[in-house]
Amino acid sequence: MTQPSVTGNVTCLGCGCACDDIEVVVASERIVDARNACQLGRQWFGDGQVPSIIRVDGADVGLEQAVGSAATRLCEAARPLVYLAPGLSCEAQREAVAVADLLRARLDSITSATALIGILAGQEHGSASATLGELRNRADVLLFWGVDLEARYPRFASRYAPGPPGMFTPEGRRSRTVIAVDIERATATVDSDVRVAIEAADELAMLTALEACVRSPDASNNLTSLAERSRNTARELATALLAARYTALVYDAEPDDRSVRTSARFEALTSLGQALNDRTRCAALALRAGGNRSGADSVLVAQTGYPCAIDFARGFPRYVPHDGTVLDILRDRDVDAALVVGDPMGISSDLAHSLSNVRSVVIGPHASDAAWGARGVIIDTGIDGIHVSGTALRTDDVPLPLRATLSAPRSTAETIRAVASNVRRTLLNAHDIESKALGS
Repeated sequence: MTQPSVTGNVTCLGCGCACDDIEVVVASERIVDARNACQLGRQWFGDGQVPSIIRVDGADVGLEQAVGSAATRLCEAARPLVYLAPGLSCEAQREAVAVADLLRARLDSITSATALIGILAGQEHGSASATLGELRNRADVLLFWGVDLEARYPRFASRYAPGPPGMFTPEGRRSRTVIAVDIERATATVDSDVRVAIEAADELAMLTALEACVRSPDASNNLTSLAERSRNTARELATALLAARYTALVYDAEPDDRSVRTSARFEALTSLGQALNDRTRCAALALRAGGNRSGADSVLVAQTGYPCAIDFARGFPRYVPHDGTVLDILRDRDVDAALVVGDPMGISSDLAHSLSNVRSVVIGPHASDAAWGARGVIIDTGIDGIHVSGTALRTDDVPLPLRATLSAPRSTAETIRAVASNVRRTLLNAHDIESKALGS
């Protein structure tokens, strides 16, 4: 066994918090420890070993042949799809967008099946947010709305709030008032000063009442449809929130099956944040899961103007979030070839089942583990952030560097760039042949 090497300040993509203080210990080309990492981080790093398989229709081939075959199949498709799975650096995401643009393809990401409803609410109403550092330094009242920090964002409380001291919260937890709202089994897993339990069926009504009380102190007198206890709860919560110098409203942007909850809560939470900003300072923070999902949204917005559910068919990007998500178009059989980039193990079972009926090209870490891609082109790559350096965005859209600690035979970004080059060449050749035919 070789002498272990330690790489410090490594960014973890196990969840959206993207902790960048991880010390990765490597020995004999394996990760043997990830110091400071939570359970999600340790699971994400693993031992750093990934398969290195390249196959076309089940047969092992060389990289050049696989890339050429992928480009050919995508160019032959009438309605191709490019889908961004989790686990990509921003650099790899940009290369995938370029392929979608060249192909005039549909372009989507995991966001459309997870955080799209909240994004639409922010687009319709506006959203005042903040960085995690600002919450740590300024927030003196924190409202955690049914978010499972312990399981989904284990280091949030200790790294950002309410635990550590900040510039204007010098005593850390003792400088803050923490309000936890539990919606049946969807408990807010955080130590709190005030804890409120709400039935799932009453969540939207409580949010509406709370917003009304924030906007007008006398509003609770008119909320006759609510039980007296609920009116009193809304009034007390509003009073506590408005007493803050800086309120943080923290909730989960990702699906949560602990209790059946209305998706309308995202619009109500966004409106509550806006109402609080009329009276005090409030930052609403919707937490995202791991794999650089916020990075995908930002890359797509930067290059197309939209975060997901994009159609290049007319030669320019169109936003079709209500009936043009990946599940919509696969259900309508409006896709005849798919390029899936990223870790296919991070996509939902519903999407995996739908993709099994489409000719697929799968490029990313653990691509060979996707059973539904066996009939197509499979190219395993290294993991961005473990084998490949690059950039990722934290859940608050702060960019962080990804540091490679192990080597890999190929990166996702380089492979997609090679596919794009082949696609470009194939399309140019087809254009030249068509021009000659017309000229004759």
